[in-house]
Amino acid sequence: MANPRSSHRFATFLALLAAAGALATVLGRARGPERPSLARYKAQAQRRDVRILRDTWGVPHVFGRTDADAAYGLAYAHAEDDFDTIQDALLAARGRLAAVKGGADAAANDYMVALFRVRETVEAGYETQLSPAVRAVCDAYADGLNLYAAEHPEKVRPFVFPLRGQDVVAGFVHKLPFFFGMDRTLRSLFGPSRRGAVAQKGAPAAAPASVSDAPPYGSNAFAVAPSRSADKATRLAINSHQPWDGVVAWYEAQVRSGEGWNMTGGTFAGAPVILLGHNDTLGWAHTVNQPDLTDVYVLETNPANENQYRFDGAWVELERRTVPIEVKLPGPFRWTFSREVLWSKHGPVVRQPHGTYAVRYAGQGDLRAVEQWFAMNKAQSKDAWDAAMRQQGIPMFNTVYADAAGNVGYVYNARLPKRDPAYDWASSLPGDTSETLPTSFLAYDELPQVWNPPSGLVLSANHSPFAATDGEGNPDPAAFPRSLGIERYQTNRARRLLELFTKDQAVTREAFDRYKFDAKYSAESNVAKRLRVLTEGPLPQNPLARAGVELLRRWDLGTDPQNPAAALALLVLRPRDNDQLPTISRDELVVRLEHAALALQERYGRLDVPFGEVHRLRRGTTDLPIDGGPDTIRAVYARPSPNDGRLVGWAGDSYVLLVEWDEAGRARSRSIQPYGSAMGDPRSPHHADQAPLFARGELRPVWRDEAEIRAHLEREYRPGE
Repeated sequence: MANPRSSHRFATFLALLAAAGALATVLGRARGPERPSLARYKAQAQRRDVRILRDTWGVPHVFGRTDADAAYGLAYAHAEDDFDTIQDALLAARGRLAAVKGGADAAANDYMVALFRVRETVEAGYETQLSPAVRAVCDAYADGLNLYAAEHPEKVRPFVFPLRGQDVVAGFVHKLPFFFGMDRTLRSLFGPSRRGAVAQKGAPAAAPASVSDAPPYGSNAFAVAPSRSADKATRLAINSHQPWDGVVAWYEAQVRSGEGWNMTGGTFAGAPVILLGHNDTLGWAHTVNQPDLTDVYVLETNPANENQYRFDGAWVELERRTVPIEVKLPGPFRWTFSREVLWSKHGPVVRQPHGTYAVRYAGQGDLRAVEQWFAMNKAQSKDAWDAAMRQQGIPMFNTVYADAAGNVGYVYNARLPKRDPAYDWASSLPGDTSETLPTSFLAYDELPQVWNPPSGLVLSANHSPFAATDGEGNPDPAAFPRSLGIERYQTNRARRLLELFTKDQAVTREAFDRYKFDAKYSAESNVAKRLRVLTEGPLPQNPLARAGVELLRRWDLGTDPQNPAAALALLVLRPRDNDQLPTISRDELVVRLEHAALALQERYGRLDVPFGEVHRLRRGTTDLPIDGGPDTIRAVYARPSPNDGRLVGWAGDSYVLLVEWDEAGRARSRSIQPYGSAMGDPRSPHHADQAPLFARGELRPVWRDEAEIRAHLEREYRPGE
């Protein structure tokens, strides 16, 4: 998976909203927080049969009599570790982020929630789309957070509490569209000019319908079958790349109930289920894919009535309403402006000076992502897991699977619309005809998939699904029209994984670990090609740049902390996450080299500064060297520190969970995360206790059996005690 780049990427929207639609403003005092009743939620906690066991790394193991009890305990445990982030996620999904935090980004988020009818969608479908079991889990999770809020009123923010299960589900409806690029779509609609030509029926396509700018981060997932393992074990690498803080940072937990739920893995703030991980018999990992799941329609409005649009030969009324967006100001004041939100048969509508546009996207109006993830959590066999996947409530994500029976597989999961091939779906579409409104999508069994290939290897690194294994068994790209927008490109991570695995037909546990933490660029990557362009030409005239070229000629494409050339290489070559680097002239590379060499010389007194001296993992007083770089398997994305200019990691290689089932089918796993379990509590010993291991590329054991957990127990308690 990857960061959805949601509300924080709409910084330019607020001025547009205020200019285009500020119908009224109100200045008033900010309201204080609502305080849930402690007595009510304490009494409710007594009816829950749940215990939380914290191991010596602070990881919560939640034991509940029922699934709902376990979800209640998961919410409470997560709130103990990162309550502020959970509240941020809930406020964002409720459309009240700006009322509490203020600012353009938050206001843009709140407008989007209203525009996309997040709350209305949940209220309409909560009882009808979700099973009683899932509603019980969501309701219980909300109540677990209510209890924590009631116990800690000093931490409660306005407009969050009390919570209902609907608030929990709204988080899924709010976040998921941004994983497949909704922010790009909205930015284009709020741009200064029309979004390209409108597709005409029968006209040749202007370009393949594919996403041109890849996600800003990546993820890795790979699995080997017993036939590919030296010890006949099945192995699965779960390695999502996310920010290390915030609403899409991973939180590790085990959730176990008397109704058969027993999952270990990662979840997000506000999510009542494990999103990736394993149980005793099976596990899975997700990586972000980027098919074309969003369509933009240009509406023809009635010259006599701008609130009507043409559809199938008739004028149809836009659904219109005005929503207040409240923004916190400095001090006790708030500002409320009103904004028009519109809706058509296609979906949400944006009215701009250069046109009126509607948006339709995969999963629109569908709440069943949480239903599907819960069914995956409870599955005990491949058949049951496949049945969960066939729900197609999760609208995207590559998924890599492995199980105790030795099955390994890859699924290009996506709600891919069946589109009329007469239109160019890479362009904007005419909104006046039902021909451009797909009404069905590819079934699960029609998606690109690889199961138990002859090589015994499957992998996903945000690259083409047509290279998901090394050898026979890959899907045929000719079977999938380009209008689906399925990726055809490679990433360095995919190239490098194939390089490593194809040389190893009997993978050991040690080799599997080593491949996961590999921090090199492939000799076939565009980074290597750009390096050759720079180093194979004549030496620059600038003496410092000449020394830089000589140093880069000796670079082994690695980013280990002792590497003397990696800092200069990354500053000059600037790898991207999808390995699709734009063409850069050698002259431009030389200019970059001159600037980077001068900066290193001035700051460190040398060009060959060890990479770990430049590249750091920091958390509070923890300050460690770390390897990796953009699009290495050991992916680290870093920013210059305003204090000392060093590159400080903030995203990328995050939660790592390596799972194996031995020849007898017994499960064992090890994990690590960049900081620690207590993400939001700097006073906790678990705020950054995993950072030294993470920086060294080492793993810690995962304990799942109760006896094993008790052998490494830090404390045990019940919520509400």
